[in-house]
Amino acid sequence: MPCMKLILCALLLIAPAAAQQLQFASLGDLKLESGEILRDCRIGYRTFGALNSSKSNAVLIPTWAGGTTEQLMSSVGPEGLVDPARYYIILVDALSNGVSSSPSNSKQQPRMQFPRITIRDMVNTQHQLLTQVLHIPHLHAVMGISMGGMQTFQWMVAYPDFMDLAVPIVGSPRLAPYDLLLWQLEIDAIENDAGWNHGDYEENPSRAVQFEIGGLVLSTPERYNSEHKREDVLASIEKGSSEPGQDANNHIRQAQAMMALDISAPFAGSMERAAASVKARVLVVVSPEDHTVTPQPAIDFAKLLHAELMQVDSPCGHLTSACEAQKIDRRVRDFLVR
Repeated sequence: MPCMKLILCALLLIAPAAAQQLQFASLGDLKLESGEILRDCRIGYRTFGALNSSKSNAVLIPTWAGGTTEQLMSSVGPEGLVDPARYYIILVDALSNGVSSSPSNSKQQPRMQFPRITIRDMVNTQHQLLTQVLHIPHLHAVMGISMGGMQTFQWMVAYPDFMDLAVPIVGSPRLAPYDLLLWQLEIDAIENDAGWNHGDYEENPSRAVQFEIGGLVLSTPERYNSEHKREDVLASIEKGSSEPGQDANNHIRQAQAMMALDISAPFAGSMERAAASVKARVLVVVSPEDHTVTPQPAIDFAKLLHAELMQVDSPCGHLTSACEAQKIDRRVRDFLVR
């Protein structure tokens, strides 16, 4: 899925020549939404640009599923989503991405001892980073792609006074039934693999199946058929599955977080009440042909918000944010200054 090599190649464009150094914030023991404790929580982040004297130009961008801030740096620049000459940009590695606290790097809670997390837990760590470490009391904008867009929707209702603008891109406020089926398929493929061993595997399990699922749903049949020849498909699967990809335990915990997302939950399941709590001005970006994060929940919530809605028709499906980056980035940059 978005953590797989296919989407990483599509979204990792040309990073800025001077890459901002990865930093870590130690947040201590973190109480999760479930009531469990995530021990010794650490969050990776990178910053670009300068914070102005009124601290009013900060923009937060969390990572997509399996993505890292190193890959997200391609979104930063004068022709990218956000220009560091104008804004102070904070890129944040979401929990369980292999950089921030994750099953793959936790010393106290390794592998499947790592507790289940939620999108709200990810957002809470980011709020703590901003307020307690970076001492930023307010954001000009929150935005993100895919799972980053899901975190953006969560930000809108979790901390409605904290940002002026919000831009979820191919994200969702609550996954549609088709999306739940897809992510459960991914989890089942890992856990039913012969090498799974309840998370104590020696090699990343289910790589071939994960690569195949990504090939089916990340774009569209039209796009896939235009980029592949019949005789090359099996070789591409073999090549893709031989690459490490996202750690399977990390992938499971992020998939479970996305599946559990429902921003209406604190509002007795009412999306209308959730929308009424939002104070930010919102631009929602979707692709009608997205088969990974199907767009209808985002479209419906945009209507409830009376938000701006950008529907980008593209055979790239979920990868539209990369294929149509120039068009989307221009619209987002314009939205930030209006």
